[in-house]
Amino acid sequence: MPGSLAHDSVKVFIVNGLKRAGAKVTLQRFSTPDPYQSRTLNLTNIVGSFFPNRKQRLLLAAHYDTRPWADEEEDEKLWQQSIVGANDGASGVAVLLELADILAQRRPKRVGVDLVFFDGEDYGKAGDLQFYLLGSKHFVANLQGYRPECGIVLDMVGAEGGKIRQEGNSLSVAPQLTQELFARAARLGLDVFVPQRSEPIYDDHVPLLQAGIPTVDLIGLPYPYWHRLGDTPDKCSKETLRQVGTLVVDFIYDFGF
Repeated sequence: MPGSLAHDSVKVFIVNGLKRAGAKVTLQRFSTPDPYQSRTLNLTNIVGSFFPNRKQRLLLAAHYDTRPWADEEEDEKLWQQSIVGANDGASGVAVLLELADILAQRRPKRVGVDLVFFDGEDYGKAGDLQFYLLGSKHFVANLQGYRPECGIVLDMVGAEGGKIRQEGNSLSVAPQLTQELFARAARLGLDVFVPQRSEPIYDDHVPLLQAGIPTVDLIGLPYPYWHRLGDTPDKCSKETLRQVGTLVVDFIYDFGF
């Protein structure tokens, strides 16, 4: 969770992985008053840019913070414990870091790629929407002319037996991109992706959509360990992660509608 030693260690791990892959790494540091404690919350978005001189760009994003409160546990005594976040956070990060290694070995024909690791996505308590998505909101507020062709957000994409459906906001605001991704998944035989509309989710794609960037949220819900202490690595699946990674890689190296 933000402010912890583990959080700082993850940040260093991501930065080192991107640098080893040859990315241009930018740290977008920002601070905000902590709404729940008498302190300043110091957060950092991490951006790894591949082929930064290319004007046509794709954005791939995930959040690397984990939830400070296990507030979906039935026992309220457990609510003040932070979650591990093996699926809710780490799974999307894992796919992006693997993608970084692939980009280091093989250059896409058309586009540059920006891998963005958002901080503070999961900081808000239930009902406090203004304190969620802190990293992506800050990113959008500081675009400074950056305008990718489109974006994909990866969140909770590693669950054993998980399914990813067409998230409601993505389908409503970025229908062409959503349908293209799911049609591509079908052609590739990736059965993790189910072409059915799901409920709208307030996730990191929302600020990007509001900024006019077509963005799809690939999110595996329902997930029984969401915001619970049981969101641990044993709940994740190599096969689910493989299918998500396969779709993203195929999309990047065959970009164009």
